[in-house]
Amino acid sequence: MKKILSALCAAVLCLAPLPAAADAMQAVTSAKVLPGWRMADGTHMAAFELRLAPGWKTYWRAPGDIGIPPRFDWRASRNLAGVEVEWPTPMRIDQGGMMAIGYHDTVIFPLHVLPKASGDVGLTGTVEIGVCRDVCIPLTLDLAADLPKADAPRDSRIIAALADRPLTADEAGVGRVACTISPGQKGGLALRAEVTVPPVGGLETMVIEASDPSIWIAQPRSTRQGNTFVAETRLAHVEGRPFAVDRSNLRLTLIGESRAIDIKGCPAP
Repeated sequence: MKKILSALCAAVLCLAPLPAAADAMQAVTSAKVLPGWRMADGTHMAAFELRLAPGWKTYWRAPGDIGIPPRFDWRASRNLAGVEVEWPTPMRIDQGGMMAIGYHDTVIFPLHVLPKASGDVGLTGTVEIGVCRDVCIPLTLDLAADLPKADAPRDSRIIAALADRPLTADEAGVGRVACTISPGQKGGLALRAEVTVPPVGGLETMVIEASDPSIWIAQPRSTRQGNTFVAETRLAHVEGRPFAVDRSNLRLTLIGESRAIDIKGCPAP
């Protein structure tokens, strides 16, 4: 739990109000919805495009040791049943001796939009993000766009972002995946993940996520032995409570310089 508190304290210090409001205005050069196109099944493919000034970075859905994951709120939209965000492959970022997972320059998040009824969709909402250079700043951005039902050409920027997603386990030729879960020496649970997979290039990083947001997972320590990648980490409840882990909803993402792999589920050995 001390590690959790330390990480939270670091986040508070990093994201505390700063005399750098002007920096916040300079960090994001553009934030907009790309309207995209209506697909044959009646859903709509749009995207959120974020352009950052040189030197600035933002975070992935699992931001690593420190950071704010993007949080979308579309409740003000018209004729909208739901939105699924697609996450392009992120990169490892060294941030003051801590590791973050995120993006720099320009990032496009494809949005798979489900209309409530046939017709145009008025997509209106906000996204909360953290942006970092020498300091980190939380921002809330307003987004709005009309998504017409009428035929529209496919946007090459969105197509490229969709292609930039991590590979599935099947696409990457992942073999054995197994997780050993045991009581931790300092409370919580210890998890050891073993994945049979060829190297993904350069310095490899694994991020492990649980479906329950109240379960904190430390950044894993990792080793590679041939085609076996091993990651070891600790899990704890953010409120110090007992908890259970649903293996089927564990998500392991292996990130390298040449590609990333998204592995869903981690059975017992």
